[in-house]
Amino acid sequence: MSNWKAKRFWTDATARPVAGGWGIWLDERQVRTPAKAPMVVPSVALATAIAAEWQAQAGEIDPLSMPLTRAANAAIDKVAVQFDEVAELIAAYGASDLLCYRAEGPEALAARQAAAWDPVLDWAEQRFGAPLNRGTGVVPVSQPVASLDALAREVRSLSNFTLTALHEFVGLSGSLVLGLAVLHGHLAPQRAWQISRIDESWQAELWGVDEEAAEAAERKAAEFMSAHNFLKLIAAST
Repeated sequence: MSNWKAKRFWTDATARPVAGGWGIWLDERQVRTPAKAPMVVPSVALATAIAAEWQAQAGEIDPLSMPLTRAANAAIDKVAVQFDEVAELIAAYGASDLLCYRAEGPEALAARQAAAWDPVLDWAEQRFGAPLNRGTGVVPVSQPVASLDALAREVRSLSNFTLTALHEFVGLSGSLVLGLAVLHGHLAPQRAWQISRIDESWQAELWGVDEEAAEAAERKAAEFMSAHNFLKLIAAST
């Protein structure tokens, strides 16, 4: 039984309006999450895209080919149930944000970091009233309590589905500020991902590309872009 995998049993996957949003149906059976909750999402665009993931399944169901379904499951089964804990986990990145830790050397690397990261930190200061201190090396940098509180308030103000997307941005990039910049459209996701990888890109330029590390980075980049697609579909009206 441990090798059993679910197989396609439906003819058509469709999106339908329901109380509180939109649901997804496999013929006349509504899709449920792993925790058996009805899958109800906030926009018809997201519901339609999730239905398309189900419709694309052939033979055995492959969850890895269904990133939007997995994200919706997380929003309903995990984030909605433990919102405060998830929000606290994400907000905690502000105290050790990637953008606040600069290389002690070489000078060219530190300059590259400053050129990419300082404008994003300046944006966060203006947008949220949250100036953050910069430091060098790995010594912890103390951050203003008021700034951390302001960032935490922004995180807690989000919906379950939007917080799910932010969780991916922050966890993959290591930066709350970058995650919020993508969330609010200040940075394109491709740019945010690129500048979150400045240190790794520098090492690759110096020592060459590690194929295994490059493959792992590609997977993470795909997850980052998928989270942005999820975010766009949440906000879409059609």
